[in-house]
Amino acid sequence: MKVELGGVPETLLWTLYHRSIEARRPDAILTDPRAVALVDEIDYPFADRFGGHAFVAQAQALRVLRFDLEVRRFLAANPDGTVVALGEGLETQFWRVDNGRVRWVTVDVPETIAVRERLMERGDRETLIAASAFDESWMDAIDPTRGLLITAQGLFMYFPFEDVERLVAVCRARFPGATLLFDAVPRRLAERSQKPRGDGYQPPPWLWGADADKQRRLGAEPLRLPRGRGIFFGYLAPLLRLSLVQIFRIRPGSA
Repeated sequence: MKVELGGVPETLLWTLYHRSIEARRPDAILTDPRAVALVDEIDYPFADRFGGHAFVAQAQALRVLRFDLEVRRFLAANPDGTVVALGEGLETQFWRVDNGRVRWVTVDVPETIAVRERLMERGDRETLIAASAFDESWMDAIDPTRGLLITAQGLFMYFPFEDVERLVAVCRARFPGATLLFDAVPRRLAERSQKPRGDGYQPPPWLWGADADKQRRLGAEPLRLPRGRGIFFGYLAPLLRLSLVQIFRIRPGSA
């Protein structure tokens, strides 16, 4: 099945591809057969466009594993709760963490929702909303009464920080009992992404990095990535707190 996307929506293919690279390994740290199946099904020059590096693939998998861990913790405490996945793209997290009771809401731009509808089956506990995460109208469809977790993977860093700060404030006001999970990159990586590279795929630049001031303004606490495979991801990165991406949690009532 042919898929044509550009700009920020195309990054969903990049993350999908790298998840599949890790998941294909015999010693994979991430089990994600649906990601593998999707890459095999989609007519897109993944390898030519993105290259594919085992180091980057494992880094992506560790990010995903941290999100999975937090979603499972939420569902353990709120088995009938709702998870709202902002900018979900072709993430297959629902099938990795489904407890048979969770209500799952995907919010993404119309072109991405159209691709997701073509490629991925949907059950009666899954809802798709074709809207920008920054369009507050999606909030009208959310029932937070049984517990609410909002996630934003690979999304916030592509938009101005002021827009992110405003969205977080609105979520906090509309859903005071909800927890928000998001990822961001260090400030230096964000600055580096804004400089043109010589060749190869260059995704849209990251517009901001998660320095101490921005963490304070969002009321966000950092979460450690799991240990991975090999010397770097298994020992050096956890010891020195090195990471290509950082995961953050905003608890209910934080400011």
